[in-house]
Amino acid sequence: MPRTAPDLSAAEATARPDDGLYRRAEAALGDAHAREALRQALALLDEAERRQAPAALCHALAETARALAGLRAYAAAEHNLAQAQRWALAMDATDLRADLACAAAELAADAADQARSRASEDGDERRARDRARDQAFEAARLAGQTADPHWEVKVLLRASDVLDRCGDHDDAVQMQQRALVLMGLHDADPAEAEAPLQRLAAPGRLM
Repeated sequence: MPRTAPDLSAAEATARPDDGLYRRAEAALGDAHAREALRQALALLDEAERRQAPAALCHALAETARALAGLRAYAAAEHNLAQAQRWALAMDATDLRADLACAAAELAADAADQARSRASEDGDERRARDRARDQAFEAARLAGQTADPHWEVKVLLRASDVLDRCGDHDDAVQMQQRALVLMGLHDADPAEAEAPLQRLAAPGRLM
C-alpha cells in the first residue's frame, strides 16, 4: 500500500525520509487506528454486557484485549483476556480456551518485552515471562483435549513460539516435535519440516 502521512508543513514536506518523519507519521496513524479499534471493541463489550450472552461477552472481551494490546496497554489487555478465559471456562469450550490461552501467553510475552525495553522494576519482566510460560503450557494441555489434530498443531506451534521467546528452547522444541508427530512428519529432516510448520503457524487466531 502507498505510504500515507498527515498534512505536513512546508518545512516538513522537504525533510528527507530518513530523518524519522515518516516513522513518526506512521506511528501517529497507527495509534489513531488502534484508538478507533478500542472504541469499537468497547461498544461491542457494552452491548454484550447488556445482553449477558456468554459467547458474545467472551468475544467482546477478547476484541477489547486485542485493541488494548494494539495500544501497548498490556496489563489492561491481560485483564480483559483473563475475563474472557473465565467465560470460555464457564461455556466448557475447550478449543476456545486453548486459543485464549495462546493469546494470553503472547500478551504476557509482549508485556515482558515491554518491561525489558523500559528497564522496569526488577521482577516485572520475570513475572510476565512466568505468566507467558504458564499460559503456553496450559494451551498445550488444552490442545490435547481437542478433537481436531490440525487445530492442535496450530495451538502447539503458537505455544512453542512463546516458550522460545521466553528462553525455554528445549520445551519449545518438544512442542514442535509433538506437532510434527501429529502431522506425520516425526521422521522428517528438520529442514524439510520447517516449511509446513511455518504455514500452520500462520495467522488464524483470536489475537
